[in-house]
Amino acid sequence: MTIWHEFLMDAARWVQPGKVVPIATITPLRLLGLLWRYLPLQIMAWFRFGSWCKRRRIPGAVTIIQQVLYLIYGVQIRVGAPIGGGLYIAHPIGCVIVPERMGTNCSIIAACTIGMRNEWEFPHFGNDVFVGAGARVLGAVRVGDSAKIGANAVVIDDVPTGATVVGVPGRVKSKAVPAVIAATTNPPSNGHHS
Repeated sequence: MTIWHEFLMDAARWVQPGKVVPIATITPLRLLGLLWRYLPLQIMAWFRFGSWCKRRRIPGAVTIIQQVLYLIYGVQIRVGAPIGGGLYIAHPIGCVIVPERMGTNCSIIAACTIGMRNEWEFPHFGNDVFVGAGARVLGAVRVGDSAKIGANAVVIDDVPTGATVVGVPGRVKSKAVPAVIAATTNPPSNGHHS
C-alpha cells in the first residue's frame, strides 16, 4: 500500500468524522475541503509526508516535520512509524503516538499515550482498534483487531481480539467476537448458511 493510499484512507475517516467510508468518495476538491476544515487531517498529511521523506532518506526532513507536529499541532507521533491508513485522531493535542506497529482504521480520541513503559518496547495494534480519551497503552503489549480501550484505562497487558478493556490497570470487561472475525473462523460446515 502506498503512502498516498494510506493518506486517502485517513481523509476518508473525515467525510463522516469517525466513520470508515470508501476512499472513492475522496475527490481532489473534497480532499482540499477536508484539509481546510479538520486540523487532525492536516496532522496526518504532515505525518504521511514525513514518512515518505524518511523512506527516501531526505536529510533533516523527518526532524523538521517531527518538530512541526509537536510545536504547531501539539501531538507527538513518530514519523515513519508503520501506521496503517485510516488513522482517526479526534482531538490530537496532548497525544503521544509511538507504536511499534498500528493497523488500519484505528481511532484515538484525546490525550492518549501509546508508547514505551520501562524498556524500549512499544505497543502493536491490530486493525479497527478504538482508544478512548486519556487512555495509556504502554510497553510491548499486543492489542487485537477490533479491541476497545476505555477512557483513562492503563493497558500494560495484551488485549484479545474484540475485547473491551477498562480501568487502572486495564482489565478485560468483555470479549465480543466481531461478526467478520466469527465468519472467517467459523465457516458453515455444510456450505449453507443457517
